[in-house]
Amino acid sequence: MALRPSQHYQDELDQAIDKKIDQALERWPAKLWRIFQRLAIIGVSVALYWFYLAPVVTGWVTQGNPVLDVLMFAMRMALTIALSIVQFVAIFWFMGRGRVYWVKPGETGISFKDYRGNPEVVEAAQRIVTLLKGVKEFKDMGGEVTRGLLLIGPPGTGKSYLAQAISTEAGVPFGYASAPSFQNMFVGVGPLRVRMLYSKARKLAKTYGACILFIDEIDAIGTARGGGTGGPMGAMGGMFGGGMGLGIINELLLQMDPPPQEVRWWKKALRTIGLLRKKVEMPPVLTIGATNLAETLDAALLRPGRFDRKIVVDKPDADGRREILEYYLSKVKHDPMPMERMVSDTIGYTPVALKYVINEAVIHAHFDSRQSISYWDFSHAREVHEWGLRQPIRNMSYEDRRRIAYHEAGHAYAMVKLYKKEKFRLTKVTIIRHGGALGLAAPKPVEETYTSTKEEELTNIQISLASRAAEEIFLGVQMTGVTGDLQSATVSAALIVGAYGMDSSFISYLPMGFSGMLQATMSNPELKARMDRILNEQYARVKALIEQNKEAVSAIAEALILRNELTDIDVAEILARVEAERPFSLTPEGERRHFGFGTQLLPEPAAPRRHYPSDRPHIPVPSAQQPSAER
Repeated sequence: MALRPSQHYQDELDQAIDKKIDQALERWPAKLWRIFQRLAIIGVSVALYWFYLAPVVTGWVTQGNPVLDVLMFAMRMALTIALSIVQFVAIFWFMGRGRVYWVKPGETGISFKDYRGNPEVVEAAQRIVTLLKGVKEFKDMGGEVTRGLLLIGPPGTGKSYLAQAISTEAGVPFGYASAPSFQNMFVGVGPLRVRMLYSKARKLAKTYGACILFIDEIDAIGTARGGGTGGPMGAMGGMFGGGMGLGIINELLLQMDPPPQEVRWWKKALRTIGLLRKKVEMPPVLTIGATNLAETLDAALLRPGRFDRKIVVDKPDADGRREILEYYLSKVKHDPMPMERMVSDTIGYTPVALKYVINEAVIHAHFDSRQSISYWDFSHAREVHEWGLRQPIRNMSYEDRRRIAYHEAGHAYAMVKLYKKEKFRLTKVTIIRHGGALGLAAPKPVEETYTSTKEEELTNIQISLASRAAEEIFLGVQMTGVTGDLQSATVSAALIVGAYGMDSSFISYLPMGFSGMLQATMSNPELKARMDRILNEQYARVKALIEQNKEAVSAIAEALILRNELTDIDVAEILARVEAERPFSLTPEGERRHFGFGTQLLPEPAAPRRHYPSDRPHIPVPSAQQPSAER
């Protein structure tokens, strides 16, 4: 039912008067508090002097006067009790202050124009902003303002960034708090922090019209209360427990959907003595929570009236990555960049990861004494981000380098032959240490892949086991470095048997969690036997593949020994030469040579080059007679 014009005008007048009164009186609490602090300091100083120092300084004593003795003792006891209470209150006030960072409207400068790569999320957030800006009109229609917004997504997708943009666009204060900071070793401090946080938020909302509270990692305090544990701290007894997890989440539930209550102290006083009887107007406080474990949250948090709106903030797709890359590249000096290749190189990257890689590319160019970044800088930063820092082992023996080369050549050949070219490609194979890996063969998806078949899972197992097959065929040994490959293959087999329903049984153990699924399949003799059968079958297949193509795998391995690393183009041209039965030989040091890798290779220069006009870096070639120890 629509409001009558006269009633609508009266409501507006009442709200305007209340706002003026609030603005006139909001200065008095601070002034009164400062006056009280000064009077308290003076009073305590006088009392301490009168009851403790004066008898000593002046020699004034009360001997012989029992009334004065009793009075003096009573006053000292009263002062001691008062000081104890003040200390107790001060301690809890100090511990109750959570680590909350407040940002007033306009201070961040972050808006929706700065949030790139996910237009659907921005559109949903803009609706929240519209509601916050038009609280009065929305209430006149009979609606209730959104109280909670839950942002769900993996780390680095921009959940806190989006919350700041919402605050800036709405022109309201923004408070950032980390959920683990609410926890404390003392009983009652956690709920006290939540209460104080919302009390301040409502005061700011009364002044600015609304307020936003952003609670990061809310799953740290909002875990489902099953079994009476109440979260990560459990229901421990004693001073350092008391089920503090339950206390924090219960207080959070109350503050997100509270009963009507006044915010200003003077209104509370007027309502207490009966001079204020009109309906309480609760200032809108929007709670934005962020988590990557939404399934662990308590059902009471997720019900309508609390986190009644949920937005999934996922990793950007190709269009989103292109938009993000263009945005951050516009902020730095750069050479012409192959944008489509950069988009393909960064499949699975979050916005934060893209920003980090571009910044690392700037650092790389800066230390190379250049004023702009190139694709080589970007590629170098991306490889360090994915694989770790390049750390050659210069004193590694030739035998170890040869073993690692054949190990990685097995992976590389299997990737080239078994992966579907429209889905995956080999980017690089190297025997130079990166991070904790002595060598690696790195595949990249050609485009986003959202589904997988049984055949593709079996292919992954074959590629993982190709290294062991190459070791046995070419080296006649079994090396310990295959443990990571065996682990990957075992996990894939366990998923086929115990999760995906791809091996004669539709039973899935994933409801027990990933670790529970692994434990169930590994501890069940029947399931373990089925996993072992799958692994042995795929190993036999990939071993036969490598046995039939020994020349190609050997050519890749020998090129790795000579050059330390190969790109996808290098591997493709090596295989083309082998298939065409063209001679493949290693020439002596100092000769100009051509392997058919698309690049003429010279002897290793005295100083390594860092900047190259093409997007493929120059790779020094070690001597064939005395293999380089760098790897």
